[in-house]
Amino acid sequence: MTAGVATKAAREAAELRDRLDYHLHRYHVLDDPEITDAEYDELFDRLVEIEAAHPDLVVPDSPTQRVGAEPSERFAEVRHEVPMLSLDKCNSIVELNAWEERCRRLLDEGDELRYYCEPKIDGVAVSLLYRDGALVRGATRGNGETGEDITANVRTIREIPLRLRGADVPASVEVRGEVYMPIDGFHAFNERARETGERPIINPRNGAAGSLRQLDPAMTAKRPLSMFCYSVGDTPDWTPPRHSDVLEAFRSWGLRINPRARLAGDLDGCAQYIEALEAERDDLGYAIDGAVVKVDDFDLRDKLGQVTRKPRWAIAYKYAAEEASTVLLDVDFQVGRTGAITPVAKLEPVFVGGVTVSNATLHNMDEVARLDLHLGDTVMIHRAGDVIPRVSKAVTSKRPVGARRPELPKECPVCGSPVVKPEGEVVARCSGGLRCGAQQRERLRHFASRLALDIEGLGDKLVDQLVTQGLVQSPLDLYRLTREQLAGLERMGEKSADNLLAALQASKETTFARFIYALGIREVGEATAAALAGRYRTLAHLLTADVASLQHVEDVGPIVAAKIVDFFSAADNRALAVELHDGIGIDWPTPDVLDDAAPPLVGQTWVLTGTLTAMTRNEAKARLNALGAKVAGSVSKNTSCVVAGPGAGSKLAKAEELGIEVIDEQAFVDKLGGFGPSEEGVEMAQEHEI
Repeated sequence: MTAGVATKAAREAAELRDRLDYHLHRYHVLDDPEITDAEYDELFDRLVEIEAAHPDLVVPDSPTQRVGAEPSERFAEVRHEVPMLSLDKCNSIVELNAWEERCRRLLDEGDELRYYCEPKIDGVAVSLLYRDGALVRGATRGNGETGEDITANVRTIREIPLRLRGADVPASVEVRGEVYMPIDGFHAFNERARETGERPIINPRNGAAGSLRQLDPAMTAKRPLSMFCYSVGDTPDWTPPRHSDVLEAFRSWGLRINPRARLAGDLDGCAQYIEALEAERDDLGYAIDGAVVKVDDFDLRDKLGQVTRKPRWAIAYKYAAEEASTVLLDVDFQVGRTGAITPVAKLEPVFVGGVTVSNATLHNMDEVARLDLHLGDTVMIHRAGDVIPRVSKAVTSKRPVGARRPELPKECPVCGSPVVKPEGEVVARCSGGLRCGAQQRERLRHFASRLALDIEGLGDKLVDQLVTQGLVQSPLDLYRLTREQLAGLERMGEKSADNLLAALQASKETTFARFIYALGIREVGEATAAALAGRYRTLAHLLTADVASLQHVEDVGPIVAAKIVDFFSAADNRALAVELHDGIGIDWPTPDVLDDAAPPLVGQTWVLTGTLTAMTRNEAKARLNALGAKVAGSVSKNTSCVVAGPGAGSKLAKAEELGIEVIDEQAFVDKLGGFGPSEEGVEMAQEHEI
């Protein structure tokens, strides 16, 4: 190849990249294309051809490199230099006015509040880092402090420019926005998935989240994703005065801004914007669940500051949950982990609240009776955000002639055991216990779930195989599985068998809190399990607990206490707990090395207020629970101590009025240190934090 040919190829490649970037900008950002899709594809294919012949001409920000990375083994952590905050919420104009009044109390008399309004997109918050105009990193929000590196995946989204346009782009700028799945793209993807036998996406938001966390960016590229940019993060050498200036700069650099975002002026303007946007909600082409109102001036934002992980200068106005009507085709009955028989409405599919709904929970037969449901009824379906769809009412005026009421089955639909309804309870249950395959499956799924023993690789299909083939009946059987048994299962093989055995071994390195939660005691969730672990600290102590002593544990009342005692009074459950503890080799302190003294803060009530920086509020609460204390949400004469961080308000004033001890965060950390390390429950609280 001569130097002349190489130079000509380089010039043509550079020209094609510029033209493709220009037309992408016209199409995705300006919504004003100048060429057809076929013409764009022709330019793109020519660039692919040149780069294939001259690999040295390939550059990272070439349009052809949007799907070029190898599948990732895992996602690296990304620490956000400026935390990605969540927003406070309101549901009425009255509450919006109250928010403004709170803002005004923190500002000077002459400060003028002007607001910027944007649709609240129902997607996934993402951070994009550009250096010298080039996209170098993409990250999820994560917990606000730390997210996941998804650079290879965001590069596949065409609305995200690989290089910013313009001479005024800062040397380093972090752009934040929402990646979402358009509703048309969501429906088209699911239609193709059904045709090919693949699993459909549940809703656009879940589709966006799952797409961004694909290990193979080629899979992300197949998903119909888009993005709106709405804020700035870390910008060391760029200090725009207003939010509106930021978005104008974004637009000029080729970043996609929501066309309905605008400066609304005063609160009346915000109210008009909120009303107008809600009227357009069904026609937007993407799911929203409200509007965001932001103070435009950055100096005023600095004065207002933030509380905990929420800025005082912005608020999300949440729209009412969406409803739609459809037809009740049938009622099925599902069997849960504890034998609960749950009626499930089978519906004519309907799109509501950003998702196509064909099933809805009916909770129990009392709810079916309350709604006066008949098969064939036209029913109203209610869905708010990620809440499970529910039937809110039956339209009796449209009831077909001869429609009949659904009836509770007399026998379990899975194992045929009698269905019973214990006195005083509204839930009917299968009496088959662990003889019931459904209860076996659900108990195993719960035991292996992320917040329990977190057994990686033990998914629903594998659980079904293990139960169906009689290899596993209880969680203890999991630890008796052999390599040969696992390798012989469908879609397993020796490598998968080895991976699962390794995951089972790793699950033994757990905490007492996770172990309690994994047992599946009725009414004992993650928080209660953490509190029990902190109070009793060993299985031997927990097994001897009575109803009276259990009620000293936070959030454990007489009903929950009775459920715990009943669980361990059953010989099978007690034996399972002991055998799991002893048989799989979990090594916690035993009674002979742990005295029977109560935790040091038992009987005390603490209150947390203001911003905590050394730990999250959930971590602080978990530490206090582990030490025996109850954490309350308000100050009263029964409060033992108040931990007050920056931004503490009415709770601090109430504590001072009542003469209750108040300490700052450093004193709180020092006090915790005096009691020694206590990790029980903290990890679980962190994982459960939103």
